[in-house]
Formats: sequence, C-alpha cells, structure tokens
Amino acid sequence: MEASDRSTAGHAVHVLHSDEQLLVLDKPAGLLSVPGRGADKADCLSLRVQALVPDALIVHRLDMATSGLLLMARGPDMQRRLSRAFAEREVSKRYVAVVAGLLQPPAGGWGVIDLPIAADWPNRPLRVIDRERGQASVTRWRVLAHDQATATTRLELEPVTGRSHQLRVHLKALGHPILGDALYAPGPIAAAAPRLLLHACGLRLAHPLTGAALSFESPAPF
Repeated sequence: MEASDRSTAGHAVHVLHSDEQLLVLDKPAGLLSVPGRGADKADCLSLRVQALVPDALIVHRLDMATSGLLLMARGPDMQRRLSRAFAEREVSKRYVAVVAGLLQPPAGGWGVIDLPIAADWPNRPLRVIDRERGQASVTRWRVLAHDQATATTRLELEPVTGRSHQLRVHLKALGHPILGDALYAPGPIAAAAPRLLLHACGLRLAHPLTGAALSFESPAPF
C-alpha cells in the first residue's frame, strides 16, 4: 500500500505500509508510542492507529521525543512473530542524529559503542552505563557530515541491541550528546534544538508471512 495520511479524532496518522499482517507508521516527535500514566498521557500513536485498524498491536517503541519509523503487527500471532524477529535481531533499524562536537570518523568508517546499560532507579526513567549490572548494549555509528559553524556532527546509527534510551545514553557516554536531548544533554546542548534531533530513518525485515524483503525509509525532518 502506498503511503497515506489517515485521520482519527482530528489527528493524522502517517501510514507508509499496510497489509493483512503488519503496518509501518511514521511517528512524529512529541507523540508517545503507547499510553503513559495519567489522563494527560493517554494520546499515543498506537491508540490512534487502533482507532483505524482495531487489530493493530505494538511490537516495539520509539521514545516520545524521537520521530520516525515504527512497526505494528496485525493480530497476536503476527505480534509474536515480529517480536521474535526483533529479539533474534532479524530486524535492521537505522537512525539519524545530530550530536554536539566534531566527532571524527573511526578507521574503517564504522565505530562501535559496547557499553552495558541499566535503569537509574533513583532517577527513573533515566538510564546509565553500569558495567556490573547493566544489560549488554551495542550501537554501531558512522559520521555523515560535520557542521563547522555549529560544531556539530550528523551521524548514522545502527542499534544492534534495543535497550531503552540506548542511543541517547551511548552518545552521551561517547562525549557527544544529541542536540535537544532534555534528559541526557547538558543545558546548552539540550536548548540548542527545538526537539530531540534523533530520527528512525530506516527499517528492514523479512515479511513474517511471505519472507519477502521489506525496506522502508523516512528522511530526517532536520
């Protein structure tokens, strides 16, 4: 199915792909993937989609501040299949981010951040690098461009694992937090952009029913 915008209760839902097994959406920044706690956090992408496609079920999430590609399953069987594909790392995700500082390209083009992440319980929902109790967390990254005027770097990111806030925590640990990151960046860097400059730009997987290769792209809006 071609990309389309459908509306429910006055809210647009950008659908990039729809078939009997799955949906691919383009989530805007500032919208929750699933409902949060409290009436003020009830609006979210999953409920907007379910108003149009009642059997749509969440498979993975994007942070509220992150925009880009999000996959939903049609029915519980497809949800189990797609969740298993994520768990077995059969789904490839790519992101674009703009970070503070002029990050130099690593030898060979791609760098790897391999640092375990754990919940920062006294400061939830924050996450921290914790080598003793953290879960294994791996991110691949490469430099796309530098902006000398603003002393920033545009990166392509590939999360090998899928921990909460992984890209944000890993880039902070690298010494190059993402612009607009109200949770992990120092004040001036958090205030340097009107939103978190992190966008899920690429999604590749095998169709859970046919096995056909699926590939979706969403250009970063920044």
